[in-house]
Amino acid sequence: MVFEESGLKGQVVQFSILEHIMNNHGIVRAGQWDYERITYDYKFEDMTNGDVYYLRFPCLVTEGEIERPYAKVELGDPYVGKHYYPHGVEYDEEFPKNIVDHCKKTINLVAEEIK
Repeated sequence: MVFEESGLKGQVVQFSILEHIMNNHGIVRAGQWDYERITYDYKFEDMTNGDVYYLRFPCLVTEGEIERPYAKVELGDPYVGKHYYPHGVEYDEEFPKNIVDHCKKTINLVAEEIK
């Protein structure tokens, strides 16, 4: 599920500022980056049934290289997926309302800081 109404798509942010914002909200880059692309992940578990979800924030470098503090990063639309062990993450599903609401809340917090 893609959150096209997030207002994040096309926003350009300095890498060091984006790192700070994402880390403040528990959203991690981990090893999901190369010198042109980044995916920030927020992993959470539905405690009612143990399902694991990933809210993902895709980004592209528009100037410089990742890990350089002054690199410019353009955000894409965030999306959510459900993890199925051992197969991976599926994105084209119906997600529970509480999961969608949690994603929207997190996206709004990030968007407020970026703007």
